[in-house]
Amino acid sequence: MSASPILITGGAQRLGRHCAERLCDDGHPVIISYRRERPALEGLRARGIVTLQADFGDQAGIRDFIARLRETTPSLRAIVHNASDWLPDAEGDEAADNFEHLFRVHMLAPYMINLEARELLEACGEPLRDIVHMTDYVASRGSRKHIAYAASKAGLENLTLSFAARYAPAIQVNTIAPAMIMLGENDDEAYAEKARAKSALATIPGPGVIYESLRYLLDNRYVTGTTLPVDGGRHLR
Repeated sequence: MSASPILITGGAQRLGRHCAERLCDDGHPVIISYRRERPALEGLRARGIVTLQADFGDQAGIRDFIARLRETTPSLRAIVHNASDWLPDAEGDEAADNFEHLFRVHMLAPYMINLEARELLEACGEPLRDIVHMTDYVASRGSRKHIAYAASKAGLENLTLSFAARYAPAIQVNTIAPAMIMLGENDDEAYAEKARAKSALATIPGPGVIYESLRYLLDNRYVTGTTLPVDGGRHLR
């Protein structure tokens, strides 16, 4: 446990929220970013988790978030880049707009935060300091229906290599690349059955496996510049 908080971007729902709550359970101070107000935030705030609204859709929003982050804490134990958006490919101007949006959320925001929050990590005073990028199974496989999404996640995965080399040995930088981890609110059993069939382990494990993967990276002193697949063996299919 560190006195310096762990930042999780996009921490108000799904995997980000689960990791924030588990870190809090383990005694870590936690800061999350969120895009819009939602009922779950009140529960997180009641537990002492600091919540910062952020819009990573443009450079001004990213810079505003970084400024408020610096006002909130003098140091960070880790940064977990979990903020994400899921947009299908479109046509014409909408396609270009969607690609630019995904680039800003998945690549530009982590890039700028990593550069400008480095001093917060270095001020931690702990032997372990980490940056973790949350990408996706499709970053290494591509996607027929979500080309822009897959490309921007692949770009985030590549940032891992560059920042790991640049920030070593003081800061470890790694990636977690999940596949199907948990169902959405509107997913039915037919969809779940198809999803389970895509992995060798034939299961939808739930968010706990992502927290276990995050803990492994946060606790290990000899891993940097790597991508940890959490996909149930999809590559075996």
